[in-house]
Amino acid sequence: MRQLSVRMARWSALHAGRAIAGWFVFVILCLVAGIAAGTNQATTEDFRVGEAGRAEAMATEGGLQRSPTEHVVIRARSGQLDMAAAGSAAHDVTARMRDLPEVKSVAAPVRSEDGKVLRVSVVLNGPELEGKKNVVPLLEQTAEVGASHPGVVVEETGSPAISKGVNDQRGEDLALSERISLPVTVITLLIVFGSVVMAGVPLLLALSSIAAAIGLSMVASHVLPDAGVGMNLILLIGLAVGVDYTLFYLKREREERARAGGRLGPEALVELAAATAGRAIVISGLAVIVSTATLYLATDVIFSSLATGTILVVAVAVASSLTVLPALLVTIGRRTERRAARRAKRGKPARVAKPETGRVSGALLRPARTRPALTLCLSVLVMLGLAAPALGLKLIDPGKDTFSRDIPAMQVYDRLTGSFPELLVTHEVVARSTPERAPEVKQALVDLGRRAQSDPLFAKGAKGAKDTEPEVRTSSDGRISVLELAVPHPAPSSQAIESLVRLRQDHIPATVGRLGGVETGVSGDVARGRDYVAHESDKLPLVIGFLLLMTFLMTVWAFRSVVIGVIGVLLNLLSAGASLGMLVVVFQGTWAQDLLAFDSLGAIASRVPLFLVVILFGLSMDYQVFVVSRIQEARQNGVPAREAVLDGINRSAKVVTSAAIVMVTVFGAFVALHLTEMKQMGFCLAVAVLLDAVIIRLMVLPSVLLLLGERAWWPARPVRSRHAGAPAAGALADVG
Repeated sequence: MRQLSVRMARWSALHAGRAIAGWFVFVILCLVAGIAAGTNQATTEDFRVGEAGRAEAMATEGGLQRSPTEHVVIRARSGQLDMAAAGSAAHDVTARMRDLPEVKSVAAPVRSEDGKVLRVSVVLNGPELEGKKNVVPLLEQTAEVGASHPGVVVEETGSPAISKGVNDQRGEDLALSERISLPVTVITLLIVFGSVVMAGVPLLLALSSIAAAIGLSMVASHVLPDAGVGMNLILLIGLAVGVDYTLFYLKREREERARAGGRLGPEALVELAAATAGRAIVISGLAVIVSTATLYLATDVIFSSLATGTILVVAVAVASSLTVLPALLVTIGRRTERRAARRAKRGKPARVAKPETGRVSGALLRPARTRPALTLCLSVLVMLGLAAPALGLKLIDPGKDTFSRDIPAMQVYDRLTGSFPELLVTHEVVARSTPERAPEVKQALVDLGRRAQSDPLFAKGAKGAKDTEPEVRTSSDGRISVLELAVPHPAPSSQAIESLVRLRQDHIPATVGRLGGVETGVSGDVARGRDYVAHESDKLPLVIGFLLLMTFLMTVWAFRSVVIGVIGVLLNLLSAGASLGMLVVVFQGTWAQDLLAFDSLGAIASRVPLFLVVILFGLSMDYQVFVVSRIQEARQNGVPAREAVLDGINRSAKVVTSAAIVMVTVFGAFVALHLTEMKQMGFCLAVAVLLDAVIIRLMVLPSVLLLLGERAWWPARPVRSRHAGAPAAGALADVG
């Protein structure tokens, strides 16, 4: 690995112009290829899991699948609704909607029980997920009707309008996160390097890596469909690791420059940095990629999309650090040498970089250095205490009821469901049999509908109307039948969940479930959410098991030490557990709602824990690799085990802390977003990085290694003493 990084750095150093031009040509080609290929968005079929997914597949087979539906709400500005004005507006809406090519059908107006609201339901053409693309003309027509009928308020909501609103809000949120994280990142880099040029290099490479990864992800979506979340993650992870990898490389180059005292040229300095930091970047990047790849085992389109985005942006970031970064450093180094020569001609003394003293890191390391056993015990107890609340973790699949009320369509949705509570939740019971049994199946579904009408958890009628005959839809070939049952409770509520349980366990077995040879299934928003949580829970042991195994194997491969591998796994578990515990404390309760501007779900979004554990293991491996690499390097130089630990951690502490500040800023900016799921992810990642950089790397890890001594490197043999502080022999041999 060292030879590979050195060879790439040597070529880039000798052909700096070509390396820089080649990198930006690569970025442009990636973008052009992505734009030409376009993004292959995931379809409804890609999201199907469990019984709900099976029921949806059966309904689609009979042409009875759920269609995207919008609701136009007509209400009074104040007081009672003028039915004449409302009827005129409803007639106008109906006529306009029927003329749109995006519209499949328009239902007759329905008046609410209190007479204050008139509703017109509009069914769109096409699959359910395409509704958000086709809803714009409908929203425009609704706005025009509202302007033409000033006596009433005309507004629109529905899953397509809400999805569009969420996408628009997500775009605004990402722009906000960039406005927060970029300035802090720039300030941090300026403090670390004291140079605008050197601070601009990490940002330039991170942003170009993100651009290339975006293009590649668009191409990759034709193999693994994009679930609409990959772009967010590319921006989130790309900025964090892109800056971090470049930061580690730059700091090592500056350290070698200070050590050389002007005796080595920029090419040699770059090769020295490549032999050490370059190797660590490759190993770290591979660790993140391997860890993230375990998400594919979840067999879920969302996790596959997240994994693809993360893997691509990390791979590109590693490539940029090994190719264009050495070329940029050599170019900057040559310019620095020319400036130094001009200063010398003018009789001014040359500026010599001074080695960093590490006084702050030395102070932070003092507890581990003086009392490692006590420091280890106290630190682990603190982390376990932070992790304890994770035992009470509750999962929920956040539906549209949990979206921000800053979205106009969500405000209309609340008014709509307040007047028509039967629209809150709909269970779809699907039955499949042979055509000749269609009448028998239909009667059983009618009996099921009547049974549900007598259940207080369900609305009094298949679609909310009181004491009506349940409506059963049957496919043209008579094989598929669908019954819709309304529930006047929001999807995340315990009543809605209990209605699904009762339907599956009691009502269906007592009616259509008694018919031999008839396949049944229940779908709908609640069923989808519950089955999705169950699906993730089933996959969790497999993903975590492979994650632990791959983390262990990667660490053993990198450092040739079984003990270091075990330590790495345990420390990653400790870091991930503590951050998840903090996540539960903050977001599962209500005390932090006003502080962080969110409405507590009483649970954690079901996708968050699994995704976070995988990503946190990868990011923790970043610090593990960089810190332990410095310790291993000192040990290979013949430094005694104790001094090697202190020297390695002390030398890497400032750069790890700087990298952690960048990551915490990038992730912490997501706490300011509207979507609760993104808030939870950003908060947990920021907390994990902070805990890992401070407690794990400056207290727990040095304490463990100091207590173990040479035993930490088993089965490797002790290294004979050489002069402390000299560069690694392998690095010097590579530089030649």
